Amino acid sequence: MDNEETFLGTAETAISSALQLGAQLAEAYICNSKELNIEVREGRVETMKLAGDRGMGLRVMRDHRTGFSFSTDFSPGGIKAAATKALANCRLTVEDRYLQLPSPGAFYPELAIYDPGIREATVEQKIDLARSMEEAARSYDPRVNIIESSTYQDGEAQVTVVNSLGLKLTYRGAYCGVYLALTAGEGDDSQTGFALDFDLKYQALKPEEVGREAALRAVRMLGAAPVTTRKAAVVLDPYVATGFLSLIGPALTSEAVQKGRSLFAGKIDTKVASSNITVIDDGALPGGIASAPFDGEGVATSRTVLIEGGALKGYLYNTYTAAKDGLQSTGNGVRNSFKGTPEVGVTNFFIEPGSIPVDQLISEAGNGIYITDVMGMHTANPISGDFSVGVAGLLIEGGRLTRPVRGMALGGNIMELLAKVDAVGNDLQFYGGRGSPTLRVSEMTLSGQ
Repeated sequence: MDNEETFLGTAETAISSALQLGAQLAEAYICNSKELNIEVREGRVETMKLAGDRGMGLRVMRDHRTGFSFSTDFSPGGIKAAATKALANCRLTVEDRYLQLPSPGAFYPELAIYDPGIREATVEQKIDLARSMEEAARSYDPRVNIIESSTYQDGEAQVTVVNSLGLKLTYRGAYCGVYLALTAGEGDDSQTGFALDFDLKYQALKPEEVGREAALRAVRMLGAAPVTTRKAAVVLDPYVATGFLSLIGPALTSEAVQKGRSLFAGKIDTKVASSNITVIDDGALPGGIASAPFDGEGVATSRTVLIEGGALKGYLYNTYTAAKDGLQSTGNGVRNSFKGTPEVGVTNFFIEPGSIPVDQLISEAGNGIYITDVMGMHTANPISGDFSVGVAGLLIEGGRLTRPVRGMALGGNIMELLAKVDAVGNDLQFYGGRGSPTLRVSEMTLSGQ
């Protein structure tokens, strides 16, 4: 990785070039990233991919218009060409009085988001992690018969943001993770299972646990059969609950609200979920995969409580959408790459855990269904919140998990589902940047046979 001084120098050159060409405000965003992907099958390396990407996005403003360009050429000629192009693009956009750039902040959170141990570990050690997942899954149960994918992944990035208002920032971050997908079979029946673990520290990865969890998920579903249609309590495991939470993420952005595409529009301080639900976005969460000291435009990240005790408290903002509402950015100017401008997006986005152990959640459900898998979540409508998904899981009878069930459909509205959550587990789990504990919904209709 190039050193941070080099990138700060390149960004400053781009700013002065843009100002000389007539920009009134300018911002340079540089990202230099690397990603390693190793896939193992049956103990042998199937694929290994190391990819790098380095480039600069340049945003300029003049007469309330904005222009953008990006470049991977950091030579003086390349920088000047990018600035010229950004200004030319400026002339093609409409006037917008809310366009602005952030000034330097007084405080940026100090975060431990770069573990040198990820880079120091050898490729052989990383391959062994993937192998150990496979081995743990196979030794968990002999019915585990196919390993679809046993994957190790890591990535690091140096991010630099400089603007003409005096903002000069840089950080380095890295992550690593393992993922396993497999199939278990018995007679004619086969069931799939998966598990994953992502972390900011290499030593914290738990491949054996991932192997056992993936195997358990597949094996416990063997022999699953449909049941009749019923109204019953539904317990959502953390992975499924996170899937439902992801539905409301886009709707909690100020951008969606301002464009009239959010089911939370106009509902500040009103009840939008059960009083057991608190939803948080925290870009400065210690240990969070999506944590960083500042967002894609140099605004300090922070903890934003979006829903508290079921009441809607606010939305996520970047600098532009905040200016529109006369508020401050929440540090959610998210960039997927140097090739685009900051959108409004979530960082570490999660439902706050409760205090109830999962066993108690299930035993107090009486008769119901513990849902461990959902199919078709991508078909849900994020604007209306309506969903209709296929579900599978385990039957709860007399407060105990009994037999596996599948082939059922669950339909409804996400707001209705959140309103009926009557208990929240103490087992918050993250899947990448999103997470949830186990949730129990008092009653829903499950369509079966």
